Amino acid sequence: MSTFPLKIVTPDGLLYDGEAERLVVRTIDGDVAILARHINCVLPLGMGRATVVDGENQRRYAACIGGMLSVVDGNVTLVPTTFEWADTIDTARAQASMDRAKSVLNRKDASDNEIRLAEARLHRALVRKNVASFK
Repeated sequence: MSTFPLKIVTPDGLLYDGEAERLVVRTIDGDVAILARHINCVLPLGMGRATVVDGENQRRYAACIGGMLSVVDGNVTLVPTTFEWADTIDTARAQASMDRAKSVLNRKDASDNEIRLAEARLHRALVRKNVASFK
């Protein structure tokens, strides 16, 4: 299968720079798969699992949250706000975040803002825990 150049860059730096056969990420409108010779596009990322299949057909999974995906003239650049490879996710930290979010959501006196933040925290923790199961 054909490959394409892929770069994954976060605010913390370059996480991947190499060839890929396929990239699957969650956009705000749903999952999208990028293959070689994909049309040019720029897409906003949602929260979900990213799958990178490299040139040797090895799959790596990551939690990918927010940011942008760019495909320009065959070059693919993923610029997520947060990107954590499955084997680096701290599941205890994700569980603690999930527990804190649930405690806020169970409070009767929580403000609308606290509820929105807790829902986002819960969603991020669920994504991380799900992706961690792919280690």
